[in-house]
Amino acid sequence: MMVESQIVKRGVRDPRVLAAMRSVPRRLFVPPDLVAEAYRDSPLPIGYQQTISQPYVVAHMSEMLEVDESMKVLEIGTGSGYQAAILSKLAGQVYSIEIVEPLARSATERLARLGYDNVEVRLGDGYLGWPEHAPFDRIILTAAPERLPEALVEQLAPGGRLVAPVGPQRGDQRLLTVEKDRQGRVSRKVGSAVLFVPMVPGEARER
Repeated sequence: MMVESQIVKRGVRDPRVLAAMRSVPRRLFVPPDLVAEAYRDSPLPIGYQQTISQPYVVAHMSEMLEVDESMKVLEIGTGSGYQAAILSKLAGQVYSIEIVEPLARSATERLARLGYDNVEVRLGDGYLGWPEHAPFDRIILTAAPERLPEALVEQLAPGGRLVAPVGPQRGDQRLLTVEKDRQGRVSRKVGSAVLFVPMVPGEARER
């Protein structure tokens, strides 16, 4: 019901993305007191001033990435692990960075328990990316920096694509698509307006 009413009707067409959205149970990625709201057409709080994104936004950004099963994907902002679980159905390997220690720990446990075994979660600063596993075929941000970190562009493979919300916490955030061609030249395209929690730099912390 969620996929048909909230996602297909708004134009998401990629059959692999739709299949992933149908197969990953969103209720398992929200706090216990919000399970009844899990399929609502909105973001939901997951604690520590973070959210699980609106289902349509997850599907739309996943479609924009154009992921296939041969690809290595970097996600910045694991949160509860929902976007990582969707990506696990689309990509060969997913690396996900979370700066809030309790969220990184719980997402790691949840993803392992549910069998998403091609996802690796790291506690760390997403602004730095994950150099040890770079370059990445695809990069997605699930929190908004005011400016796109150059380290992430550098870690994008030739032929790669990055999708990110970019802009001030309370202002004009837009979805940005960055592509790097086979010669390493970078192009950027600004898309639709969005509203995401801010991407926080600095050392990983307990909060």
